[in-house]
Amino acid sequence: MSDTTTATPSTDADLFAPEVVADPFPTLTALREQAPAVYSTKYDFYVLTRYEDVRATAGDWESFTSSKGVGLTEQFNKQLVGSVLATDPPEHDALREVLSDKLAPRGLAQIRQQISEYANSLVAECVAKGTFDGVVDIARVFPINVVGDLVGLPMEGREKMHPGADATFSGFGPFVPYVMEHLPQLQDYQAWMGTMADRSKLTPGGWGEAIMDAVDDGRLTQLGAIRTVSAYLTAGMDTTVNAIAALMRLFADRPDVWNALKADPKLAAPIFEEILRLESPVVGFWRVATKDVEFGEVTVPEGSKVLLHWAAANRDPEKYPNPDTFDIGRNPLDHVAFGYGVHACAGQGLARMEAVTLLEAFAAQIDTIELAGEPVRGRNPIVRGYESVPLRVTPRRDA
Repeated sequence: MSDTTTATPSTDADLFAPEVVADPFPTLTALREQAPAVYSTKYDFYVLTRYEDVRATAGDWESFTSSKGVGLTEQFNKQLVGSVLATDPPEHDALREVLSDKLAPRGLAQIRQQISEYANSLVAECVAKGTFDGVVDIARVFPINVVGDLVGLPMEGREKMHPGADATFSGFGPFVPYVMEHLPQLQDYQAWMGTMADRSKLTPGGWGEAIMDAVDDGRLTQLGAIRTVSAYLTAGMDTTVNAIAALMRLFADRPDVWNALKADPKLAAPIFEEILRLESPVVGFWRVATKDVEFGEVTVPEGSKVLLHWAAANRDPEKYPNPDTFDIGRNPLDHVAFGYGVHACAGQGLARMEAVTLLEAFAAQIDTIELAGEPVRGRNPIVRGYESVPLRVTPRRDA
């Protein structure tokens, strides 16, 4: 246990209870107003909810290390040892270097046309049906196949990717019932991923081949290759998948936003940034304090686990006025939905490209969009998203 005193601001609120997961923001608001850092008596960690504190902590890897675990439990953290998620510089930089050229703006520019063509094709299929599920038919298909193609993964087995990534993210938190229910998907995904560090199964020229080149060069071990592929696949899916799903719901609920996008497809980028801020699909990751650190009058002791709550930070009213409202004119490029600092998501450029090309395809092909049924929120304690968003659309007459 951390060394806490009676003066330490604390809470017995369970941030991972189903009712809080369903609507976390009242609880997060109370914690933000209570103190800059609040100790969880239930799980033995400090939670940061204020934007400036979360961003500063994310940028200070020397005081808040990832190398001692970015998840809550030791069992889960053991599975991440040596991965790009759970290392600090210089090891972390060397791991990211493996795909740095592929993820740089020049590398992404080379694949934009390919991604755009796929987006238009997928949207055309859905528009032709008239009714479809924005999650099942779009959000869980488009990013997964884009990333799968870029890595060079075979089509067989891709059906394991989203369930496996979703289960993996849930494991970052406490082992609540949701995690235990999804252990089979997690184990199936890990077993499949363990077979992917094999050139014979990877398309030549893909990201997977670049990772295997790093194994041959001695920059990665075979286990390191598996964990690197898994880290990029997992991190490259759920933020994008769930942000796109949230946009599907938003367009149906907010005709003003949808009509604005139709009239000016250049709004695709700021619309995506604002849904990332509002939804923060990955709610947060942990760090471990390497020394005593003060947040106002609260001292977080050395060795404490600290939850950087991206979702709370992105709705801090001190940073974003009317934070619970989607504002099409906000364009919050400084949100922390992709993290911040050396551990900021390496694939965020790709995620933005995926989202923008998809929204451009929607704007070009769809006239009206409305709900065709009741959306269903997901129950993952670490990832905010939807299980289903039934939609009904009509095609643009000039498409």
